[in-house]
Amino acid sequence: MMFPSNRVRVLVATRPVDFRKGHDGLAALVSSVLREDPFTGTVFVFRSRRADRLKILYWDGTGLVMAYKRLEGGSFTWPAIKDGLMALKHAQFEALFSGLDWRRVKALEARPPAAPE
Repeated sequence: MMFPSNRVRVLVATRPVDFRKGHDGLAALVSSVLREDPFTGTVFVFRSRRADRLKILYWDGTGLVMAYKRLEGGSFTWPAIKDGLMALKHAQFEALFSGLDWRRVKALEARPPAAPE
């Protein structure tokens, strides 16, 4: 998938949204309901009621980009439904987008070697 960068912030809206909304509708939702600025480059991920679809919205510096994905079998693993946002690491987002259980993705702790080899 085309993705801005590993350093971009990824926020998941934990409540399902109306999937008839397009670029402007989702940007308005980000501003009014989620209290975030949709034009900062943050990636916003939205879920459908059936949990088998997701929409992604982000500003790439020249315009709003929206991506839509539907799983043909099964459903995405989503956080519990409640008001608000939840942050995901880049690897967790990639797992979610692939239809995998993102909760099982953990960052490895990188430690410098004790002595040069």
